[in-house]
Amino acid sequence: MNSKYGLIHGFHLTGSGEGVPLDAGEISPAFRDEQLAWLHFDATNPASRQLLEKEMGHLDQIILTALFADGTRPRILEFEKGTLLILRGMNLSEDAEPGDMISIRLWIEKDLIISIQRRPLKVVVDLRERLVIGKGPKSSGDFISMLAGRLFERMEPVFSELDERLDTIEENVIEEPDTKDRQEISTIRKQAIMFRRYIAPQRDVIAHLRVSEQEWLEIVHKRRLQESLDHVMRYVEELDTIRERAQIVKDELANAISDRMNKNLYMLSIVAAIFLPLGFLTGLLGINLGGIPGAESGYAFFVFCGILVVVVSAQMLVFKKLKWL
Repeated sequence: MNSKYGLIHGFHLTGSGEGVPLDAGEISPAFRDEQLAWLHFDATNPASRQLLEKEMGHLDQIILTALFADGTRPRILEFEKGTLLILRGMNLSEDAEPGDMISIRLWIEKDLIISIQRRPLKVVVDLRERLVIGKGPKSSGDFISMLAGRLFERMEPVFSELDERLDTIEENVIEEPDTKDRQEISTIRKQAIMFRRYIAPQRDVIAHLRVSEQEWLEIVHKRRLQESLDHVMRYVEELDTIRERAQIVKDELANAISDRMNKNLYMLSIVAAIFLPLGFLTGLLGINLGGIPGAESGYAFFVFCGILVVVVSAQMLVFKKLKWL
């Protein structure tokens, strides 16, 4: 990184898929050269904005503000000299949550690509490595179509994993519902909502870019963008499905737990109903008053136990006839 300019890396794109790294003396001329250059800046370095304000005074303040804003949402703004593009990608860094999506801000002209980041994004590393081995973008249109393609390809495993987690919970709910699954279901639904919040606007961005009349966008680039658009539309549909399924699974879990609780309460009610007359009889014969039947008989206790068995048996027959059991 060149901290003097806030530059993370810069390349001249030769048009053959290869990128030639820029040294410090070539950074300022790259803004005016007719040869395509890619300059990638660190938004947290104040020197980045100072350099752009100096070298690109023609840029509207709206563009500079959007490029260096703390918080952004995916969007596209077309101007006479170029296009402002803001996209988001998955945070696939080690020990990072993929749901913490990272924005990349771009200003694209025919002979100049400026990209700005606040945190590292894997897709930027991919493009840089492809340029080093001679398999990178050959033009501005190539760059944006390749960037969008790689950006959305990296989303696939995250959404697949989210769907598999929901499948596992759904299976658990069917086989053995447990209240501990509620938190996981809520987490999955929350993640689906959060992902959709950023993915849906990117669908609109790519759809807009696909029909753009910018001179650096050729038919082949628009076809690639159409593929990216298809990916994004499928992701949005998947997220909608995951969100709806999560709500259905949550409802099924609540119903299963409610049914199990009602069953337990039902069994307790049956037990209470069985012992209610037994308690009455034993309480009646346990009072300390004279005249209790069988008080002087040695067999009275066994006779009374037999009577209780008969009462319980009669109750069971009545419950079955009433279909309570």
